[in-house]
Amino acid sequence: MARLEFFYDCSSPWTYLAFHKIGGVARAHGAELIWRPILVGGVFNTVNDTVYAAREKPNPRKAKYASKDLQDWARLYGLTIGWPRVFPVNSVKAMRGAIAAEERGALPAWSRACFEAYWGRDEDISQDAVLERAAERAGLEPAWLLARLAAPEIKEKLRKNTDELIDRGGFGSPTLFVNGTDMYFGNDRLPLVEAALARAR
Repeated sequence: MARLEFFYDCSSPWTYLAFHKIGGVARAHGAELIWRPILVGGVFNTVNDTVYAAREKPNPRKAKYASKDLQDWARLYGLTIGWPRVFPVNSVKAMRGAIAAEERGALPAWSRACFEAYWGRDEDISQDAVLERAAERAGLEPAWLLARLAAPEIKEKLRKNTDELIDRGGFGSPTLFVNGTDMYFGNDRLPLVEAALARAR
């Protein structure tokens, strides 16, 4: 069985798109899907800090096209994406929550709730009240979830995932690996991921 690792942060719109397809991609090719929550800000700070300059002074032509491109992909996937008022967002709690949710078998449901809150309904996922509602949607007890966010082992696992992505050559979200070494970056690389999984079979 092929292994498909999905390194992701809920603060990325392109990751929101890929998240909604990755499960189907894995199932179609009989691959084991491994969820790897990260902090993309930590990745940017370490190996890709030019992102910040591009945000501060965007090329207007590229920015206009990127907005259209995002909506084209969303339409293709049947999703609604708006640009949040709070961007970039502090996603630390949301991504720690993904680590905690995995303990209860609810990582995909939690991540979906966070993605849809932020990119679908313009809710600030750095706020506890928003995370409480996400927990409820994911079938988790909100008080338990919020308490787990401060646990040292949760913090450490998220840090290790982020450091591991950097060590393996990653520079953003989403980053995918087929069978450990074959790396792909971005929602638009999913057809290449599918081809790699087909070869691996």
